[in-house]
Amino acid sequence: MRIDCTWYGTVPMPDAGNDGPATVDRRYGIGDYLACYDNLLHLAKRSDELGYNTMWFTEHHFQYEGYEVIPNQVLLGMYYATRTERIRFGQMFNIVPQWHPLRLAEDFAMADLLTGGRMVFGVGRGTVPREAESLGAVVASGDNEMSAELDRENREVFEEGMEVILSAWGNERFSFTGKHFTFPPTGIPDRGSTVSTLTLVPRPSRKIEVYQAATSPASVDYVAKRGFCGVFVATPLERLKKAWDRFGEAAAEAGRMLAPGEARSLVVNVHIGETREQAFASGRDGHDEYVKFLSPYGRFRHYLPPGGLTETPFAYRPTIEESVGQKIWAIGSPDDVAEILGRYVEALSLQHLICYFEFPGLDTEALDRQLTLFTERVAPLLGVQMDRR
Repeated sequence: MRIDCTWYGTVPMPDAGNDGPATVDRRYGIGDYLACYDNLLHLAKRSDELGYNTMWFTEHHFQYEGYEVIPNQVLLGMYYATRTERIRFGQMFNIVPQWHPLRLAEDFAMADLLTGGRMVFGVGRGTVPREAESLGAVVASGDNEMSAELDRENREVFEEGMEVILSAWGNERFSFTGKHFTFPPTGIPDRGSTVSTLTLVPRPSRKIEVYQAATSPASVDYVAKRGFCGVFVATPLERLKKAWDRFGEAAAEAGRMLAPGEARSLVVNVHIGETREQAFASGRDGHDEYVKFLSPYGRFRHYLPPGGLTETPFAYRPTIEESVGQKIWAIGSPDDVAEILGRYVEALSLQHLICYFEFPGLDTEALDRQLTLFTERVAPLLGVQMDRR
């Protein structure tokens, strides 16, 4: 089984937790961002030494609150590749509607060439209106019909953008005409004629595998049928298994026959202590800060409904006990964490696990310890011996 790690890119936040400042009251500056990047560089080197396959980041913009301060994952990954030996660097995700698709295609291709193929291409549609609308895109921001219409527009732009990127990578000369994009634009004069095709310079030297978030039924079908790798987040297992299996069915409908678990990745929030009690104590503030930050975006609606409700509220805020009780977060002793992860491995025939260790409030030493504990104490319980240097 392949083991990766993923990081939001959060500034040092010693006051994380429900007793800390409100999300919107947090403000940070250059020194904090540099501390975050230095922290991630240390963790990149350590992940390389411990045998993690890929280190993933996430794209966000205008995050004065300090939770996600990486606007360009390609740039950051290329830099870290110069400071490490073999670990790969992935984007979870490049938000395609917020990019000019040809600039994204160029940037990734150049970084991949310069790093000797150590970049991993991940794409998503976006979740934050402040970012999307400021960068010329739209995203759904609630659970109403207006949001549904914005989601439809976002999906159109995303899917056209992907066609542009793949066409530019796959053809020495290419052109594209769609509802939202036309390349090249008509009538461009060039040395006595008009431009009818474009050539991306540089193009990748290899076929690029595409990873995409599979977080809705429509996305599950699109990713599977398009030939991409689906990235799922941990959810109650019965729900996840249905989406996971549907991915395989949709791929088969498109003539793509997959083995159980093939072309699918699972992201799980992981925090390890010597005992369950220690893990809850050291992980509680980070869990609660993460929930406080993300619940207004509806990011916990995939949980089972709280007692007495038939539907999980849009802004639901689970406790750490609920997250672990529903086996969505793997928090506890090495045995506890392996037991939760093992349920997913067995039920999904899991081949690719991505661990999220970055709980807000944990310092570099504590995060280093999480990487080490997983490699030394949890991975062997899952039957995985990581390729340490």
